[in-house]
Amino acid sequence: MEYSDSLKKNNDFQRVYRKGTSQANRYLVMYVLENHDRHMENRLGISVSKKVGNSVVRHRVTRLIRESYRLNERSFRQGLDIVVVARPNAKDRTYQEIESALMHLAGRMKIRREAEVHSEESENGSGQAGEQ
Repeated sequence: MEYSDSLKKNNDFQRVYRKGTSQANRYLVMYVLENHDRHMENRLGISVSKKVGNSVVRHRVTRLIRESYRLNERSFRQGLDIVVVARPNAKDRTYQEIESALMHLAGRMKIRREAEVHSEESENGSGQAGEQ
C-alpha cells in the first residue's frame, strides 16, 4: 500500500485549522479540508503537544495514530488534508482504542467510503474461512 503524503509546513496546518471542519472525541480531534491541489491522495498531519507527555510518550502516540491511519487508509475518501490532534487522554491508550477513536471521527466527518469498507470486510471474511 502506498503511503499518503504528510502535512509538514506550518502554513498547511494553519490552513486546515482555519478553513476546515472539525470533530472531536475523548482522545482525538480531527480537522478535515478538501485538498484542491492533489485530488488523488490524502495528506495527513499529526499534532501531539507537550500536554500529552514527554518525548517518548508523544512519539508513541504519533506512531499509533499514523499506523491506525495507514492500515485503514483505503477506507478514507481521497483528496483530503487531514490533521489529527491528540488529546492528553490519548497517552495511556492502546492501539485498538486509538484506531477506534480515529475511525469514529472519520465516520462523524463523513470521510469514510462505507461501501468499500463493507465489501473489504466480506472479502476478508470469506477468504479466511478456508485457511487453517
